Amino acid sequence: MKFTVQLLLTSLLAILANAHNVLIPAHSRRCFYEDLNKGDELAVTYQFGDRNPESYSQLYGDFILYGPNNRDVLATEKSSSHGDIKVIAPAKGKYEYCFSNGENIATKDVTFNIHGVVYVDVDDENSNTLDSSIRKLSKLIREIKDEQGYIVIRERTHRNTAESTNDRVKWWSVFQVGVVVANSIFQIYYLKRFFEVTSFV
Repeated sequence: MKFTVQLLLTSLLAILANAHNVLIPAHSRRCFYEDLNKGDELAVTYQFGDRNPESYSQLYGDFILYGPNNRDVLATEKSSSHGDIKVIAPAKGKYEYCFSNGENIATKDVTFNIHGVVYVDVDDENSNTLDSSIRKLSKLIREIKDEQGYIVIRERTHRNTAESTNDRVKWWSVFQVGVVVANSIFQIYYLKRFFEVTSFV
């Protein structure tokens, strides 16, 4: 009976996951809140990007995680393009995490995922129960999904960089062809004048 109650609690409260995408205006920050009990695990993975399809630069921003009532700073990342933060709640309360854009870039985009594991005794790492195995598998699948999201953003950034480089190479090649053609015309004209015979009567 006790195992059934623990299994029911675990299935109702075990793992919460949310995926978000938010635009951060220049010189501003966006904050979010989570209510946690003591011993709960909060994991935040994030990636700064750009919604502009022609952008090829990697964007950076700040992340900060506050404890209950903003008394303590539990985690902070300055000028990072991405991050993976995990904390165990030291006390019950409302936890605040913020993303900051301190630059003049108005298109800074943040994709982030929130994972929460509610502490239950049956969630022991040494447990060999089916429920524990399912939760471990679910956690691994979410980590793979987050990694794929990160790879998509990196691929978009690198593709834009490659296209910009190709465009510059194209125009540089056109300029070189123009210089070669102009130099050839000048040489032909100069040599033609050099071999012209002039006569004076």
